Amino acid sequence: MTAKRENQYRQLGLTIAYYRKLHGITQMQLAEVNLSRTHISNIEAPNVRTSISLDKLFDIADALQVPVKLLFEFREEA
Repeated sequence: MTAKRENQYRQLGLTIAYYRKLHGITQMQLAEVNLSRTHISNIEAPNVRTSISLDKLFDIADALQVPVKLLFEFREEA
């Protein structure tokens, strides 16, 4: 996996964590989209390479009540 792709996965995980916290949802509650809490934790962890299927990504976006495209609007790093 390239450094660019790793950074994109990291940014995706951080964005998911941002919207989850914004909505006051725990990792356990988000995991109700048929993922384990550990998998959600790994997705959100900035230093863990974890892939996710598109189906699950759409499920997460639905659970967070955000359009899936917002999950790909990465914030600039300082």
